[in-house]
Amino acid sequence: MKKRRILSVLVLVLAAAFVFAGGSKEADSNVLNLYTINSTDPDFNEWLAKAEAATGLKINVIAAPTDTDTRQQKITTILSTGDTSVDIIEINDEMASAFKNTGWLEPLNDTVMTPEVMENMAAPGYINDMLVNTKGEIVGVPTYQGYLALWINQQILDEVGMTEIKTKDQFVEFLDKASGNGRYGYGGSWEKTYVFNEIAEFVYLFGGDYFDWTNPANKEALEFMKMMVDKGYTPINQIADKYEQMNQKFNDGMYGCVFMWGSGTDYAKANMFGPDKIHSINIPVFTGDKGSVFTDSWSWVQNAASKNKEACEKFLKWAVSDAGYDAGWIAFDRYPATKSAAAVSVPDDNPIKLQYEEYAETCSVRGRPMLPKTMEYITNIGTIFQEYVQGKITVDEFCTRAQTYVEECR
Repeated sequence: MKKRRILSVLVLVLAAAFVFAGGSKEADSNVLNLYTINSTDPDFNEWLAKAEAATGLKINVIAAPTDTDTRQQKITTILSTGDTSVDIIEINDEMASAFKNTGWLEPLNDTVMTPEVMENMAAPGYINDMLVNTKGEIVGVPTYQGYLALWINQQILDEVGMTEIKTKDQFVEFLDKASGNGRYGYGGSWEKTYVFNEIAEFVYLFGGDYFDWTNPANKEALEFMKMMVDKGYTPINQIADKYEQMNQKFNDGMYGCVFMWGSGTDYAKANMFGPDKIHSINIPVFTGDKGSVFTDSWSWVQNAASKNKEACEKFLKWAVSDAGYDAGWIAFDRYPATKSAAAVSVPDDNPIKLQYEEYAETCSVRGRPMLPKTMEYITNIGTIFQEYVQGKITVDEFCTRAQTYVEECR
C-alpha cells in the first residue's frame, strides 16, 4: 500500500514536471536574445519598450563590445560554433560580407524579406550587394539607409561664383577655384582603413569595377585622386585623418566639399548645418547618365543555430515594418530603409529626406564593394593607396597589387 502511494506521488510529480516543461517551452517561444550595438544609447530603453510591446516578446539584451575588432571576433565565435544563446545579432557591412556565404545566418526570403517587402525597400541595390548570398538568399534586414553623400560648404560655393556642381568638369572647376591660401576644394578621410569608401566612390563615378583593377576606369579614378593632391586641391597630410578630423576641418572652413555618411549631425552640432552653410548635394555625373552613390547600414541577422525561430520571425517582421523603422528613427536618428516608413516618419521638409529621395531616383545606388576577408582587403588597399598618392609606387603598381589582394581576399 505504501509503495503504491509513493508510486502515485511520483507519477503526479512527473506529470507536473512534464506540464511545467511544456509550459516553459511555450514561454520560451516568446523570449528573444538580442545582441546589439545600441544598448548604451540614451533612448535605447524607449526603443526596447516599443519592440517588446509590438511583438509580445521578452527581449534579453546583450551589449556588443564597442571595439570593432573585439566585436567582430565575438560575433564570429558565436556564429561559427553554433552557439544558441543569441538569436538576433546586429552586424555591419563588413561582417555581412564575411558571414553571408558561411551558412551561419538564417535565410529570410520566405518569412521576412518577401517580394512585397523588397519592393518597398528604398535601396534594393544595397541589399543585393550586401545581404544576398551566392544561393540568392537574403540573410539580413537593414536597420536604416545612410548614403555617402557629397557635402558642400555653400559659403565657399557662393564665394567662387558657382551655382551648381553637376558634371566632372564643374567638380574640377570648383576644386580649382576653392583651393589656395591654406584652403582646399576637397577634403578626405584618407586613413588607411577609412579611405576605402572614397576610392570606391571615385572608381564607380568613373564607371569602374572595384574588384577588377585591370579596368581602365579604375586607373582613371586613381589618377584623378592623385591629381587632386598634386594640384593642391586636397592635402596629402589627410592620410592620417579619420572622419572626426575631416569633419572638424570641414566645419572650420578648410575644405570646400567632402564625402561623408549620415545626416549632418556633426555639422549641426557645430552650427554649420543648413542651406546657406554645409549641406548635401546630388552626386555629379562623371560618366554615363547617372551619378553613383553608396548606402550603408547595420543589419539584423538571425543566428541559424537559434532555437527561438518563431520569436526571431516576430522581431524581424516588426523591425522591417513602418512601426519598427519609426522607432529606430525616433530613438537613434536612423533614416528608415523602406519607402513607406520614410514617407510616414520623416517630415516632408526634412533636407535629408529630400536628398535621399533624389539619390534614390537619379543615382545608381550600391552597397559598398566588400570581400569575405573584408578588413584585410580594406587595409591592404588603403596602405597601397597611401603609398601611391605619396609617389612611392606608380599607378600600374597599385593596380597590380590591388588585383592580387582581390584574389587573396575572396
